[in-house]
Amino acid sequence: MRLIDVDKWEEIFDTMRRHKLRTFLTALSVWWGIFMLIILLGAGSGLENSVVENFGDDAINSIWMYRGMTSVEHNGLPPGRRINFSNADYEMLKNDIPGIDHVTGRYYLRGDIVITRKHKSLSYSVRCVHPDHQVLENTLMPEGRFINQNDIDQYRKVCIIGKDVRESFFDEDEIVLGTYIKIKDLEYQIVGVFDDTGNEREVQMIYIPISTCQKVYEGEDRIHQLMMTVGDADLEESQKIEQHVRAQMASIHKFSINDDQAIYLNNGLEDYAEFKMVMNFIQGFIWFVGIGSIIAGMIGVSNIMLIVVKDRTREIGIRKALGATPGSIIAMVMQESVFITAVAGYMGLLMGFGLVYGLNYLMISNNIEVEFFYNPEVRFSTVMIALVMLVVCGALAGLLPALQAVKVHPVIAMKDV
Repeated sequence: MRLIDVDKWEEIFDTMRRHKLRTFLTALSVWWGIFMLIILLGAGSGLENSVVENFGDDAINSIWMYRGMTSVEHNGLPPGRRINFSNADYEMLKNDIPGIDHVTGRYYLRGDIVITRKHKSLSYSVRCVHPDHQVLENTLMPEGRFINQNDIDQYRKVCIIGKDVRESFFDEDEIVLGTYIKIKDLEYQIVGVFDDTGNEREVQMIYIPISTCQKVYEGEDRIHQLMMTVGDADLEESQKIEQHVRAQMASIHKFSINDDQAIYLNNGLEDYAEFKMVMNFIQGFIWFVGIGSIIAGMIGVSNIMLIVVKDRTREIGIRKALGATPGSIIAMVMQESVFITAVAGYMGLLMGFGLVYGLNYLMISNNIEVEFFYNPEVRFSTVMIALVMLVVCGALAGLLPALQAVKVHPVIAMKDV
């Protein structure tokens, strides 16, 4: 028994040569289905990676709290009262709310502040923060250190600068740590240079201790914004912590716990859960469209194979009269179907991969950033699924015509002209 039936393969190639256009159109439908599936999966992963990258800019397990204005009357107090955060709120979050592991406040010096070093003056934003701000913002420290608790307790005039600020004021090989810059005409010692995975504006900042800011510039203990992380809490647990925070703030600032306008709480875990739900829907839609395209190609292959069986009715009848088994007839038809499907599908895979990873390479090599399209890729498991689908679809596409061929009666087939 020969491992490869050369005669059968010669018949298949002969049939394909005699019907070039038909074979091409059949292969094209399969190629297009696989090609579009790979492209859609690559685009979907690019969108998902882009959003995940944006989430990575901040701690996902974070709750951000913003000031607002009361919208309803509460215990005789009129609506329209402005809620202001203070150091007491920061201490309450840090010490009195179970489940919170990192807390930071922010105070913004209004507008772009003039920063001076030697004879160069430029405008940058200044954030006044606590040490845990590094965790909330996922701040990277390639040089030096972040603000620490001693800086807060001793009202030190120290700062850390973004890498873009460093590039603006210092040469590449120049020593930065320990040098001084002027912020609002006061000297601050640089103790660190930070990087951030967020947008470009994030590295155009300067951080100083919030206690120094309050003492030197404002003369009070106001805080513009409060942020916290909830450790390993899941979504449901984080929502309970969020409710606890709202209840405590409502008690301290005397507003209704149901007044959503008084303070606004944004739960990062809720945002991430919503994002995952949307991405699951998008991925499902992509697979629906891709599989639909493959099924359309499979139907095209099946129809073409039915035509092939009809064209070869006489030949099939002769084969059966000479003793060909139903299994050999089915194998002959399905072999041609699987071959066309596999070759066309494999070419679609290669070209789809080439386009997805070619675009990725061009974007990385040319430092091109496209919003909502970051690092597109197609997973290896997806490739294996697509390859299995090719074989299965090819077999299914040839099965119906093969069963039709088996039903051909030799006598009737041999009379067919």
